[in-house]
Amino acid sequence: MAKREVHQTLCRMCDDHCGINVYVEDGKVVDIDGNKDHVWNKGRLCIKGRAGVDLNNAPDRIRKPLKKTENGWEEISLEQALDEIAAKTKEIQSKYGKRTMSVWKGEAIGFAQQEENYRRFIHAIGSPNYFSNDSECFVGRWIGYSLVYGRWGSQPEFINSKCIVTWGANPPHAHPNMTQQINHARDNGAKLIVIDSRLSAIGRQADIFVQVKPGTDGALAWGVMRELIENNWYDKEFVEKFTLGFDKVKEYASKFTPEYVAKETGIEASLVKEVAKAMWDNAPAVINYVGNGLEHHENGINNIRAVAYFDGLLGSVDAKGGNFLPSGFPLKELTLYHDVPLIEEQPIGRDRFPVLYDFRQECHTMVAMDTILSEDPYPLKGMIIAGANPVMTNPNANKVTEALKSLELLVVRELFMSETAELADYILPAASYLERSELHGHGGFQVIGLTKKVVEPEEGIQDEYQFLHDLAHRLGAGDYFPWENEYELNKWLVSDSGVKLEEIEAHPEGYNYAEKTYHKHEQKVADGEKAFNTPSGKLEFASEYLKNLGYQEIAEYIPPTYVTDKSEEYPYVLITGARKVMYYHGRNRNFARLKSAMPTPEIELHPVDAKKLDVVDDDIVKVTSTIGSIEIPVKVMHKKEIGEGVVQITHGWKESNVNILTHDDRFDPIDGFPLMKSVEVKIEKVNK
Repeated sequence: MAKREVHQTLCRMCDDHCGINVYVEDGKVVDIDGNKDHVWNKGRLCIKGRAGVDLNNAPDRIRKPLKKTENGWEEISLEQALDEIAAKTKEIQSKYGKRTMSVWKGEAIGFAQQEENYRRFIHAIGSPNYFSNDSECFVGRWIGYSLVYGRWGSQPEFINSKCIVTWGANPPHAHPNMTQQINHARDNGAKLIVIDSRLSAIGRQADIFVQVKPGTDGALAWGVMRELIENNWYDKEFVEKFTLGFDKVKEYASKFTPEYVAKETGIEASLVKEVAKAMWDNAPAVINYVGNGLEHHENGINNIRAVAYFDGLLGSVDAKGGNFLPSGFPLKELTLYHDVPLIEEQPIGRDRFPVLYDFRQECHTMVAMDTILSEDPYPLKGMIIAGANPVMTNPNANKVTEALKSLELLVVRELFMSETAELADYILPAASYLERSELHGHGGFQVIGLTKKVVEPEEGIQDEYQFLHDLAHRLGAGDYFPWENEYELNKWLVSDSGVKLEEIEAHPEGYNYAEKTYHKHEQKVADGEKAFNTPSGKLEFASEYLKNLGYQEIAEYIPPTYVTDKSEEYPYVLITGARKVMYYHGRNRNFARLKSAMPTPEIELHPVDAKKLDVVDDDIVKVTSTIGSIEIPVKVMHKKEIGEGVVQITHGWKESNVNILTHDDRFDPIDGFPLMKSVEVKIEKVNK
């Protein structure tokens, strides 16, 4: 009988990094369950986490380096692949310049530390062109909150909250453990308010559900602010001591009467005051949590900024039961932005979207597609894509395909044959999260943990650090990758912290590196420091930085185009990307146990719209935007689940790729995030 070993590590099937027990027999992962001692999930594990077994053992997993030839894919040795990739990279950089190579980080094979490795690599070889999925997801919220008080309050203290307001988020499908914390708070009397365009899983649990039209969240936020200010329901001491620009907010908010907000958003006017009163009655233990439902609009950043204002008005910043601002673990800096900034090399998209680059040193993926095709402002000829599938996740998918096909070198590191990998010149098999080691923190609990390599990868499969190490040494940049392996890198990363890596490794439940303290801005001011990490050192209702760049100084509400310029030809409003609990963006659809839960794509329709179109469940419709068309089966929703005239399609389905419809030519002007959640479309029944 095979000996069963148990290894405690962190799940990386999404970004929650839950504590897990991994069971191994004869070098093979056979089961995964939750670690009851871990501070974050306390033994709970979602369906995605259990599918880590499928990920590691999948029969369709890529296990050998592949080279595209005239006769199809050819298996080659790892050494040959690395040598040829290095030679082609040198050729491109010699012919066109060092900046013409690039990297693109996805999430399928890790993020956070893997991201820092790729940032380091591309600068080490002389190019500033680091791209990632973050230029269309997550970073919009990060920037919105950072513009207001210097960082995204991404560690809301749900357990101690008395009022939880979610904006465009669906934690049961995206963050199950966050949902458990919300449920715990509700058991202790907390009120739950959900603001969304769909009656999501979290919306069904809400005490107050506010169903706004897509992209109109900012109008609601300003209407609630008006109620707070006119009724003196705000923290006057906090506003006076720690904020900048309150008078401008007060003046601008005055026009957002309940009647105006109702007309703009489609909600009942009485809800505006009801939400405001619930916030004030429970301040400062109030959380306003923003999901990616607010990011993919032409007005995304300002809508997010407007929601972030509540933390200042209610004194909820770094308050118990509010948006807690954790003290980070002192890791050494892995990127080279200080040593090798390369600003003079014109990072792609920096001139067009300076805010994105200033805050994140991130080049823009949409601009990348145009740059590849036009060679303006310079050629972009080579790209290494790590665990990303932009053919399925980026807007205007047909343009993405055209651009990637035109590269002189496309290398894709993946676990499975994705739609993007099919376009590559070389595919390199990537290590799964169970075959590598990296550091991850849980800021809300102020603990850090280490993922453990529980099984050895097969010959030819490398973790991301080892790949970049070997390629950098072939390209003459080996001095920037001196560590022998990923474990030695991890030891270096913690070397200034006073904590040894072995201590962290010995605490799979999470190594507690600091006790929680609240209202740290008060102590900072007492110590003569800036209260917040903003130019003024205050929570900025008004941003001089944005004003100097030609943007709105305060978070002005700009109505969506489909509202101000309603199209008769494209009468429906398309939302894309609603989460499904078994999938993580475009991933996991090749696992039999998960695919059976939702075997085909679908378009969600209001019953009135279904009747107009003369369709029922599983009928096929053609959906068309100004960008392209797809055909997709129908799912008729309950009338309360989605608004009349609004439709939803989840992304990630090859047979009905919704990003054939989405825009790369319309975007938020501040961060450049594409229009993906308020897209005008027309719908026609397909007779088959």
